[in-house]
Amino acid sequence: MERKPVILLTGATDGIGKQTAKELAEKDYTLIIHGRNTGKVQDTVIEMENINKNSEFYGFVADYANLSDVNKFAEEVKKQFKKLDILINNAGIYSSEYKKSADGYEITYQVNHLAPVLLTLKLLENIKHGQKKKIVNVASMAHASDIDLEEVKKGGEHAGYEAYSMSKLCNILFTKKLAAITRPDGITVNCLHPGVINTKILKEGWGAFGADVKKGADNILYAVESEEAEQISGAYFMYKKAIAPAQIAFDEKVQDELWKINLDQLKSFL
Repeated sequence: MERKPVILLTGATDGIGKQTAKELAEKDYTLIIHGRNTGKVQDTVIEMENINKNSEFYGFVADYANLSDVNKFAEEVKKQFKKLDILINNAGIYSSEYKKSADGYEITYQVNHLAPVLLTLKLLENIKHGQKKKIVNVASMAHASDIDLEEVKKGGEHAGYEAYSMSKLCNILFTKKLAAITRPDGITVNCLHPGVINTKILKEGWGAFGADVKKGADNILYAVESEEAEQISGAYFMYKKAIAPAQIAFDEKVQDELWKINLDQLKSFL
């Protein structure tokens, strides 16, 4: 029997992530569900099994506000799935209050950027051995147009919109840097704006209501499955088109510096 492609979807128990999981469950994939709440992960796995009895679904719990938790999660996935075809880094938060993580970083920066970087780098070898070799990072059109790398070194000094927009710019800078590094291995690394979608993040950050989560899931699936996304790496997609993000995202010196800062911040795990 032919091996089904293995997809790891983070932040899969709520909002856009949950809807994306539902749509992937209808297709021919082995799906790894991640969330931070054990009950929600278990419920989501059962829900996916009810959608498709012929596919396999696995649940993993990890709190992105704790890098040791993320490291353990990565190690478990590495052992269980020698080949990982697609990684979708969707997990994210919006925190209107300034909070520090268990590791001493501003929580939005850690959950939205540093934790996904750790997970991705830990799983890179498994992705290299996969068939699809794809990494998709969920960024946002709300990404910042500038970055204070000294603030990043300190782990973030703001909350609310400033922290969120900086974390999303970091996602795009990381996407472009990783795309350049992994190009010889045939890995594609792209990111996207999922849309202004009716999620907890939108309500908490903007007090607004957006489009249905199905639209957000469709935008993620475009970056995962479309022919255009197959043939490009380092791109930023918005509403199913590769477009230019903020100019600073193209600055290779900034990409390099952020990469070095992140490796230093994660050195005890890599």
